[in-house]
Amino acid sequence: MKGIPMSYILVSLWPLFILIVAGHAMQRSGFPGAGFWPGAERFNYFVLFPALLFSSLATAPLDSPALPRLLAAALVVLGAVTAGLVVACRFRRWPAARFGVLLQGLLRFNTYLGLAAVSGLYGKEGMVLAAVILAVLVPAVNLLSVLALSAGNGKHPVALLIPVAKNPLILACLAGVIFNLAGLELKWGMDKLLSLLANTSLPLGLLCVGAALKLDELRGQGAALIGNSLIRLILVPALAFLSARALALPAIETAVLVLFFALPTAPTSYVLTRQLGGDSHLMAGIITFQTLLSAISLLLVMAALAQI
Repeated sequence: MKGIPMSYILVSLWPLFILIVAGHAMQRSGFPGAGFWPGAERFNYFVLFPALLFSSLATAPLDSPALPRLLAAALVVLGAVTAGLVVACRFRRWPAARFGVLLQGLLRFNTYLGLAAVSGLYGKEGMVLAAVILAVLVPAVNLLSVLALSAGNGKHPVALLIPVAKNPLILACLAGVIFNLAGLELKWGMDKLLSLLANTSLPLGLLCVGAALKLDELRGQGAALIGNSLIRLILVPALAFLSARALALPAIETAVLVLFFALPTAPTSYVLTRQLGGDSHLMAGIITFQTLLSAISLLLVMAALAQI
């Protein structure tokens, strides 16, 4: 994507963070009420966001010759980061409660922010690639997160993975791919309905991200917060770029891949951490710190990529 001016990147990204700040300010002021945010997040997660993923994949050109290499590059990064963290865990002897949190900090990503950024920077073509990446990464990172947090806690892995199999984002991706491969078309206004739902998803999702920020959780464990965040926001996207170069990915595929690995971790990591007995204080701190830091790091990463 060489030639994209810094001003275009800035104009595309700053509105996303304004929505995040607005969501946090609304939540702190009590508007529109404490009960609004859980319901809005749940509606987005189960209805609006799946509509966006389904519609993107249902109409995506899945016969593109670059897609297998794009998915291979994503899995290479995922495998390399996981392997490195496992080695570090062996040396540092982290308990599952801490290891699972650090793994989520490095592997999971804020999907709302990612799709909004891709839409602003690369349009419909980028959204198709993003949906394809999500179809692989969402189940993979959820599976790894559950296994990491549950290691040694006595719970049966199969029982823990049932919620992963029922994840609405995974189901929407699977349904979209099947619909596409079956040669079906969105008719009778269904495409317009899905478009309306999808267009609502991203701004509402960004407001919910801001509402979920926990600034009070930034106190303590500064080394873990800084180390995990810098690796996630700087080193991991650099690894993604090298992986894309090694597999000779085209420019836009490279850009979307790097962007997704430059995102802060997902706010939903906190919920999973609490459910499986992880270090929720550290997880909340990582989510908040990475989200705040990404306002600068994401801009720098995408600007650097545009000049390569």
